[in-house]
Amino acid sequence: MSRLLCLAFLAALIVPALFPHSAASAATRKKKAAPRGAAPAAAPEPAVKKTSAAASARSRAAAPRSSAGAARQAQARKAAPSGASLRDQASGPARPRLRRRAYSPWSTPTYADSTLGDVADGEDPVVRRAAVEALGPYNGSVVVADPFTGRILAMVNQKLARSGAYQPCSTIKLVAAVAGLEEGIIDRETRLRLTRRESIDLTEALARSNNKFFFDIGEKLGFDRIYHYARLFGLGEKAGLDIEGESPGMLPEWKPKEVPCGMMTSFGEAISITPLQLTAMVSAIANGGSLYWLQHPRSQEEAGRIVPRLKRRIELAARFEEVLPGMMAAVDWGTGRRAAFDPSTPIFGKTGTCTDARTHLGWFASFNDVHGRKLVVTVLLTGGAPVNGPVAAGIAGQVYKALAEQQYLAQRQPYSPAALISGNAP
Repeated sequence: MSRLLCLAFLAALIVPALFPHSAASAATRKKKAAPRGAAPAAAPEPAVKKTSAAASARSRAAAPRSSAGAARQAQARKAAPSGASLRDQASGPARPRLRRRAYSPWSTPTYADSTLGDVADGEDPVVRRAAVEALGPYNGSVVVADPFTGRILAMVNQKLARSGAYQPCSTIKLVAAVAGLEEGIIDRETRLRLTRRESIDLTEALARSNNKFFFDIGEKLGFDRIYHYARLFGLGEKAGLDIEGESPGMLPEWKPKEVPCGMMTSFGEAISITPLQLTAMVSAIANGGSLYWLQHPRSQEEAGRIVPRLKRRIELAARFEEVLPGMMAAVDWGTGRRAAFDPSTPIFGKTGTCTDARTHLGWFASFNDVHGRKLVVTVLLTGGAPVNGPVAAGIAGQVYKALAEQQYLAQRQPYSPAALISGNAP
């Protein structure tokens, strides 16, 4: 027994001398006993270089502080795919990126190929090309016509032009202006008060498309007179002569409930028209009061045989003259100024912007005047937020510009009125 005690005493003296680091580590572990449940700290590596205090602090922060934390980290490392970085393990499985979907209240697309299905054999190729290029990718229609004959020189998106009956928006203000002048409600210099300090006349109201001005005119006109003048301009009836699939639009014969007369004359509420009807209406203003049947030839041979057909005369030429300054101002400095391209080439126009059902609308009805020779250009755009009257005006301006660069009107002789045929078409 005594011999065993002596051997143990000698071992206690010899082992620390042979393995000093192990003895120190054992002493350290003995002094710093870990709390209950905590994982024992790893033994420090032999220092090759002096480590900064900040680096030591970061190392201690990165090390797991408990056996539970070490277990979770080991479990995450085991679940992670081979080669995954520590950052990927910590962030968990990647989530699919969600794209924010833009909501649009309009179901009609803004852009489309508007030439699909068109039959252009009887159209003027120069005008057709200018209209197609001006419309570009927009989902809409461009109609170009000769106001002295009623011949349609180009009709892009023929289906929309014939059957696309929509609210006329502010283009109806032309009818309201003529009606208000003829009925003595306003004259060209009449200034209607908008606010306590602001009032405008007819020219500025047309140029800026002021809704309150024409709302007041409509309320004073009343439904019966609104209907009379709208019908006189051809609304509610077909504008074309034997144009297949044409819609007559809609003009109510009785005042719609809950629709003020002022809304009918400022926004065209409860009324729907086609680009063909608007083209015929503006043609009558351009030529001084002759409402022609529009004709769309199906071949060049048929185009050569076209004879103008007069639907009726609108004996309001003097009133048209009073409306023209406002239509010119709309292009010079008003809502239709995008149509202007040359100060020496006057363009008369009226914009329209509103929403009809599930589509936004952009209208522009216009005509130019080059030494007495005129063309009528009507643009209708359908779609979403990018669509409005000023954009439509810009498209019409591109049509006029392209034809002016080719001196199109200078090459055409005015049509002789001696061949006009008056009367209603079947």
